[in-house]
Amino acid sequence: MSILSVFHPSSPELPNKVLTHHDDITATLAEQGLRFMHRPHELRVRPGSGQDEVMAACSGLLDQLMSEHGGAAFTLLNRDGVDPGQIDLRDEHVHDADEVFAVVTGRGQVSLRVNDYVFAVLCEKGDVLVVPAGVRRWFDLGDAPFCLALRVFGSEQGMPPRFTGDDSARQFPGIDEF
Repeated sequence: MSILSVFHPSSPELPNKVLTHHDDITATLAEQGLRFMHRPHELRVRPGSGQDEVMAACSGLLDQLMSEHGGAAFTLLNRDGVDPGQIDLRDEHVHDADEVFAVVTGRGQVSLRVNDYVFAVLCEKGDVLVVPAGVRRWFDLGDAPFCLALRVFGSEQGMPPRFTGDDSARQFPGIDEF
Protein backbone atom coordinates (compact mmCIF):
# COMPACT_ATOMS: atom_id res chain seq x y z
CA MET A 1 0.00 0.00 0.00
CA SER A 2 1.30 3.43 -0.94
CA ILE A 3 1.43 5.85 1.99
CA LEU A 4 2.06 9.59 2.21
CA SER A 5 3.15 10.97 5.58
CA VAL A 6 3.45 14.75 5.95
CA PHE A 7 5.75 16.15 8.62
CA HIS A 8 6.56 19.60 9.92
CA PRO A 9 10.27 19.94 10.75
CA SER A 10 9.40 21.04 14.31
CA SER A 11 8.01 17.55 15.01
CA PRO A 12 9.90 15.07 12.80
CA GLU A 13 8.85 12.10 14.91
CA LEU A 14 5.11 12.58 14.36
CA PRO A 15 3.36 13.09 11.00
CA ASN A 16 0.71 15.82 10.74
CA LYS A 17 -1.14 13.81 8.10
CA VAL A 18 -1.07 10.21 6.83
CA LEU A 19 -2.82 9.29 3.57
CA THR A 20 -3.27 5.84 2.03
CA HIS A 21 -5.63 6.40 -0.94
CA HIS A 22 -3.94 7.04 -4.27
CA ASP A 23 -6.31 9.89 -5.15
CA ASP A 24 -5.61 11.65 -1.82
CA ILE A 25 -1.85 11.17 -2.20
CA THR A 26 -1.98 12.47 -5.78
CA ALA A 27 -3.99 15.57 -4.83
CA THR A 28 -1.87 16.44 -1.80
CA LEU A 29 1.40 16.13 -3.72
CA ALA A 30 -0.02 18.06 -6.70
CA GLU A 31 -0.58 21.04 -4.38
CA GLN A 32 3.21 21.06 -3.91
CA GLY A 33 4.06 20.77 -7.61
CA LEU A 34 4.80 17.05 -7.37
CA ARG A 35 3.15 14.34 -9.49
CA PHE A 36 2.21 10.90 -8.23
CA MET A 37 0.39 8.18 -10.08
CA HIS A 38 -0.22 4.47 -9.72
CA ARG A 39 0.11 2.44 -12.91
CA PRO A 40 -0.32 -1.27 -12.32
CA HIS A 41 1.82 -3.47 -14.52
CA GLU A 42 2.51 -7.17 -14.92
CA LEU A 43 6.32 -7.02 -14.93
CA ARG A 44 7.89 -9.84 -12.95
CA VAL A 45 11.54 -9.23 -12.26
CA ARG A 46 13.15 -9.54 -8.88
CA PRO A 47 15.31 -6.87 -7.22
CA GLY A 48 18.92 -7.97 -7.33
CA SER A 49 18.54 -9.47 -10.82
CA GLY A 50 21.30 -8.76 -13.32
CA GLN A 51 21.11 -5.61 -15.42
CA ASP A 52 20.55 -7.54 -18.68
CA GLU A 53 17.56 -9.40 -17.20
CA VAL A 54 16.14 -6.18 -15.74
CA MET A 55 16.52 -4.28 -19.01
CA ALA A 56 14.92 -7.09 -21.01
CA ALA A 57 11.92 -7.14 -18.67
CA CYS A 58 11.58 -3.37 -18.25
CA SER A 59 12.44 -1.97 -21.70
CA GLY A 60 8.82 -1.24 -22.59
CA LEU A 61 8.12 0.57 -19.32
CA LEU A 62 11.39 2.48 -19.59
CA ASP A 63 10.61 3.58 -23.17
CA GLN A 64 7.15 4.73 -22.04
CA LEU A 65 8.55 6.73 -19.11
CA MET A 66 11.30 8.27 -21.22
CA SER A 67 8.88 9.47 -23.91
CA GLU A 68 6.09 10.61 -21.54
CA HIS A 69 8.41 12.61 -19.31
CA GLY A 70 11.03 13.81 -21.78
CA GLY A 71 13.68 11.59 -20.26
CA ALA A 72 17.23 11.89 -21.50
CA ALA A 73 19.01 9.57 -19.05
CA PHE A 74 18.15 6.82 -16.58
CA THR A 75 19.59 4.71 -13.85
CA LEU A 76 18.41 1.64 -11.96
CA LEU A 77 17.90 1.41 -8.24
CA ASN A 78 18.32 -2.34 -7.83
CA ARG A 79 18.80 -3.63 -4.30
CA ASP A 80 18.07 -6.93 -2.67
CA GLY A 81 19.78 -6.84 0.69
CA VAL A 82 22.43 -4.60 2.13
CA ASP A 83 25.59 -3.92 0.16
CA PRO A 84 28.08 -1.87 2.21
CA GLY A 85 29.75 -0.68 -1.00
CA GLN A 86 26.70 1.31 -2.12
CA ILE A 87 26.13 4.94 -1.19
CA ASP A 88 23.73 5.79 1.61
CA LEU A 89 20.59 7.07 -0.04
CA ARG A 90 19.37 8.77 3.15
CA ASP A 91 21.70 11.70 2.56
CA GLU A 92 19.67 14.70 1.43
CA HIS A 93 20.41 15.77 -2.13
CA VAL A 94 19.05 17.59 -5.15
CA HIS A 95 19.23 16.97 -8.88
CA ASP A 96 19.47 19.64 -11.56
CA ALA A 97 16.95 17.77 -13.72
CA ASP A 98 13.43 16.47 -13.14
CA GLU A 99 13.41 12.90 -11.84
CA VAL A 100 10.82 10.19 -12.45
CA PHE A 101 10.96 7.45 -9.81
CA ALA A 102 9.03 4.37 -10.97
CA VAL A 103 8.89 1.27 -8.76
CA VAL A 104 8.99 -1.96 -10.75
CA THR A 105 9.09 -4.35 -7.79
CA GLY A 106 9.42 -3.98 -4.03
CA ARG A 107 9.18 -0.70 -2.20
CA GLY A 108 11.08 2.42 -1.32
CA GLN A 109 10.41 5.62 0.58
CA VAL A 110 11.13 8.95 -1.09
CA SER A 111 11.12 11.94 1.25
CA LEU A 112 10.84 15.42 -0.19
CA ARG A 113 11.44 18.73 1.55
CA VAL A 114 9.02 21.21 0.01
CA ASN A 115 8.27 24.63 1.48
CA ASP A 116 7.94 24.12 5.24
CA TYR A 117 7.13 20.40 5.20
CA VAL A 118 8.58 16.97 4.52
CA PHE A 119 6.49 14.64 2.38
CA ALA A 120 7.51 10.99 2.89
CA VAL A 121 6.05 8.84 0.10
CA LEU A 122 6.17 5.08 0.53
CA CYS A 123 6.13 3.87 -3.07
CA GLU A 124 5.36 0.31 -4.10
CA LYS A 125 5.06 -1.66 -7.33
CA GLY A 126 3.42 0.45 -10.01
CA ASP A 127 3.91 3.81 -8.28
CA VAL A 128 5.44 6.67 -10.26
CA LEU A 129 6.62 9.85 -8.53
CA VAL A 130 7.79 12.85 -10.56
CA VAL A 131 10.07 15.23 -8.66
CA PRO A 132 11.01 18.60 -10.19
CA ALA A 133 14.65 19.65 -10.43
CA GLY A 134 15.98 21.33 -7.32
CA VAL A 135 13.62 19.66 -4.82
CA ARG A 136 15.53 18.40 -1.78
CA ARG A 137 15.06 14.63 -1.36
CA TRP A 138 16.37 11.41 0.12
CA PHE A 139 15.54 7.72 -0.20
CA ASP A 140 15.14 5.02 2.40
CA LEU A 141 15.01 1.34 1.54
CA GLY A 142 15.08 0.06 5.11
CA ASP A 143 17.26 -2.43 6.91
CA ALA A 144 16.50 -5.16 4.37
CA PRO A 145 16.30 -3.37 0.99
CA PHE A 146 14.07 -4.95 -1.64
CA CYS A 147 13.48 -2.46 -4.42
CA LEU A 148 13.83 -2.33 -8.16
CA ALA A 149 13.03 1.11 -9.55
CA LEU A 150 13.68 3.01 -12.74
CA ARG A 151 14.94 6.55 -12.25
CA VAL A 152 14.50 8.70 -15.35
CA PHE A 153 16.07 12.17 -15.56
CA GLY A 154 15.32 15.10 -17.84
CA SER A 155 18.99 15.53 -18.72
CA GLU A 156 22.22 13.62 -18.36
CA GLN A 157 23.94 16.66 -16.83
CA GLY A 158 21.20 16.94 -14.18
CA MET A 159 21.43 13.31 -13.14
CA PRO A 160 24.32 13.40 -10.61
CA PRO A 161 23.14 14.18 -7.08
CA ARG A 162 24.36 17.30 -5.30
CA PHE A 163 24.39 16.58 -1.58
CA THR A 164 23.13 19.41 0.65
CA GLY A 165 25.13 18.46 3.74
CA ASP A 166 21.95 18.85 5.82
CA ASP A 167 21.76 15.79 8.06
CA SER A 168 18.28 16.58 9.46
CA ALA A 169 16.81 14.01 7.06
CA ARG A 170 17.81 11.34 9.57
CA GLN A 171 15.46 12.87 12.17
CA PHE A 172 12.43 11.76 10.16
CA PRO A 173 11.14 8.17 10.35
CA GLY A 174 12.49 5.78 7.76
CA ILE A 175 10.63 3.05 5.93
CA ASP A 176 11.04 0.56 8.80
CA GLU A 177 9.69 2.99 11.40
CA PHE A 178 6.13 3.27 10.10
